[in-house]
Amino acid sequence: MNNPKLSIVDLTKRYAPGLDPAVDCLSMSVEEGHLVALLGPSGCGKTTTLRMVAGLMDPTSGSIMVDGKDITQTPVHKRGMGMVFQSYALFPHMDVAQNVAFGLQMRKVGSKEQNRRVVEALDLVKLGHLAGRQVKELSGGQQQRIAIARALVVEPTLLLLDEPLSNLDAKLRENMRTEIRSIQQRTGATTLFVTHDQDEALDMADRIAVMNGGIIEQYGAPAEVYERPQTHFVADFIGQANFFASAVVADDGAAADGERSYVVDVDGFGRFGAVGAAGLAGSTHEIVVRPHRLKTSLQQPAGPFIEGVIERVSYTGDSLSLGLRAGGKELLSQMPTASSGIPRLGQTAYLSWDPADAFIIPGTAGIPHGTERPATADALAAQDVA
Repeated sequence: MNNPKLSIVDLTKRYAPGLDPAVDCLSMSVEEGHLVALLGPSGCGKTTTLRMVAGLMDPTSGSIMVDGKDITQTPVHKRGMGMVFQSYALFPHMDVAQNVAFGLQMRKVGSKEQNRRVVEALDLVKLGHLAGRQVKELSGGQQQRIAIARALVVEPTLLLLDEPLSNLDAKLRENMRTEIRSIQQRTGATTLFVTHDQDEALDMADRIAVMNGGIIEQYGAPAEVYERPQTHFVADFIGQANFFASAVVADDGAAADGERSYVVDVDGFGRFGAVGAAGLAGSTHEIVVRPHRLKTSLQQPAGPFIEGVIERVSYTGDSLSLGLRAGGKELLSQMPTASSGIPRLGQTAYLSWDPADAFIIPGTAGIPHGTERPATADALAAQDVA
């Protein structure tokens, strides 16, 4: 990337000697005008990374550069960044306009210029009519937009958002995702967005940094990290997934986007097609098939298939989510609803997939047949990582 807006190089944070680092030699670059999501479970280091970029926390080592200038030792008030906290941190004794103007007052901007920029910021978030309203009189969504206006009014070098949707109900969260993305695109503000919600990251971000244990396991466009996960953790954390330990027995030729087609021996189920990077033949890996890419039929198909028994059916209107048991393994699939009715519990179903919909995860080399990898996100949640 040429001349990135933000560059983070080998950033590390240890809270005490002898402890594992909260952030471990993290490096990434953010292009100007992009919204980048730091995504991961609790304790993965995403908020620590954001706070170091903001200047609210000193790194143990590494560097942070904005527009090519090293700001690692620059005090927080001189970094020119705007931050929206999880709690919004609005001042209850000030009205809306006063809250938005606060950062400008701290920067000793003239009153005339203050008034102009406050009006513009409130119009940007569509709340100009509430300029004189008290904070306690605002809804949660309105408070969030005021916090964004306050961050944007200072014309920040970077906009930093620390899980700003976490206090909202599900419907409002969905609406505010659209609002924030629209505001970010209209202003062109380069933005770092911390979230543990995969749907938020996929919906809003230009690029996603999937974090785990203080490192970035994958950094790429939303479609890339979802469709082509590089590790088991990434595949498991983002969306639902079916995993199969497989021997890559033969290279079957070129596929799309520079990938190769392979014949894989799926443990206990026979030979199927899959795609992956070059040079995987002769090794063992996990393959991942997303539930909506798993073809499910109540009639036996002509090609290779997995036979399973339906153990769970969830009706969601336009689709069915199925839990099936096949060869002692639980599998997840989705299928469209049909006028002919809903499959019954205990009914036999047949599962198959197009080779392009099964991806060989490169970061799982050496997975032996018969070995089940743990669901990493579930394991972390079970440990109640703080």
